[in-house]
Amino acid sequence: MGGHKTSGGNAAFHNFVNDFADVEDPIERRRLALEKIDNAKFGWYHVRAICVAGVGFMTDAYDIFSINLGIPMISQAFWNGNIPESTETLLKVATSVGTVIGQLGFGYMADHLGRKRIYGSELIIMLCATVLQCTAGHSAAMSFPALLTFYRIIMGIGIGGDYPMSSIITSEFATTRYRGAIMGAVFANQGWGQLLAGVVALIVVVAYKSVLIKADTAAQCDATCVKSCDQMWRILIGMGAIPGLIALYFRLTIPESPRYTFDVSKDTDKAAADAAKFASGEHGNADESAIKKLEGTSADSEPQDITNTPAKGSWKDFWGHFGQWRYGKILLGTAGCWFTLDIAYYGLGLNTASILKTIGFASSNNVYHSLYNQSAGNLILICAGSIPGYWASVATMDFVGRKPIQICGFLIMTALFCIIGFAYHKLGDHGLLALYVLCQFFQNFGPNMTTFVIPGECYPTRYRSTAHGMSAASGKIGAIIAQTCIGTLQNHNCARDGKPKNCWLPHVMEIFALFMLVGFFLSFLVPETKRKTLEELAEELHGEIDITKNHVTKEKVKTGSSSDDDEKGSKSGLLV
Repeated sequence: MGGHKTSGGNAAFHNFVNDFADVEDPIERRRLALEKIDNAKFGWYHVRAICVAGVGFMTDAYDIFSINLGIPMISQAFWNGNIPESTETLLKVATSVGTVIGQLGFGYMADHLGRKRIYGSELIIMLCATVLQCTAGHSAAMSFPALLTFYRIIMGIGIGGDYPMSSIITSEFATTRYRGAIMGAVFANQGWGQLLAGVVALIVVVAYKSVLIKADTAAQCDATCVKSCDQMWRILIGMGAIPGLIALYFRLTIPESPRYTFDVSKDTDKAAADAAKFASGEHGNADESAIKKLEGTSADSEPQDITNTPAKGSWKDFWGHFGQWRYGKILLGTAGCWFTLDIAYYGLGLNTASILKTIGFASSNNVYHSLYNQSAGNLILICAGSIPGYWASVATMDFVGRKPIQICGFLIMTALFCIIGFAYHKLGDHGLLALYVLCQFFQNFGPNMTTFVIPGECYPTRYRSTAHGMSAASGKIGAIIAQTCIGTLQNHNCARDGKPKNCWLPHVMEIFALFMLVGFFLSFLVPETKRKTLEELAEELHGEIDITKNHVTKEKVKTGSSSDDDEKGSKSGLLV
């Protein structure tokens, strides 16, 4: 086997093939390869994985929340500042509708076709739909709201695919010790996406100041002002395509997850070579020559050696597995918690502009000052609440644990929404703004982060993407409900009773508090996943037998030696 070593030794130039060239047994090779990933020190290859997956999430957040800042511009360009509520709701909810489709569809495909084969295609869909939105316009033959809604649904499909894909790829390549922080860092890029959307909106508004500031009311916005607003929202939305272009090449060339190749494709040589190459800091899949070298060193083994773990899951197998309460309660927990969270998260996030107006921060009638204050207020909320919350989770998740962060986050948000709802008229504008910032902080230093991380860890390889996609889709169904049902209640009977717009906002906050309380109780169904390998979690939570755990290699059998674990394995009948 020594013939495969690089001249000068591996210290001079690491030849990753050598890592497993001396290991003939395929099960032992699998164990060593996964151990190499699980026990690796945090390195450049982890940073690269965070960036490749994270840029996609930055693009997702930019695309989702930029419409919140773009709608006042669209309203001015097409409706003289008075966009119908139904149209506004439609534009905001369209992305979530597409996201549900993408999460379910891509989640299923990643488990049945492989992670690599479809990773990057979701980003292409996002980029194309983003560009097409900027070309939408009104004509006698085409309704502008309908066309823009259609493009946003398509964009949502791409965004939805990014959730399960980026989560499971990151978790399957991450080191066990820092897996929560690595996955959290990927998701935390949502904060940078929201920040970027606010910055671009602010720059665009300032750039058109000379035209906008002349209109003291929406009615005074002349043809030049209308044209400027029309250009502004297109620039704002279109800029969302740029970050995605940066990550596209790396997504299309990312290696297949070794765990998928081991557990589903059953190609131990390829998986071992890919794992070693990744841990060596190199990009892409191992080349064919490296795989052939490993194939040449593999010993002939019985088929059951590499097939003791289930192959690709079917829908019958999926429902049979999760139809049992001990397994189904985990899916109920991850999906239910994400559902309850997103009702409040998107209820707040996609209505930031109206909430800022209600608390008096962006109440100016002047077109320029109104748009400027909404953009600036959005930046304040993101910088003061969202971004610190994301990174507080990243810093503590692998030490405090996922479950305590989620439970405490739901409990604190229940209290905050109760205070806002029941004491709304006593708090004043500054008090409401402070509480709103705290809500943003504890959403992200809490369940918004953990509902993404836990489903990427707590399911077996053959179900990981499907179950994550279903959990994420439950969240977006909650977002749709928040926008179409609960969100519209903020104006309930306001005009009839002669009250100002958003008069029912306190009661909406009370409804959010109720859903946060439900999320608190559902969190007890969710397992703690910190500092455990994905194989340990699959065995502990789903009864999956890790064939490497109690395996005796042929060399050990020949010599009659075995470890303590091997002896335990022989007693339990798990030896192969």
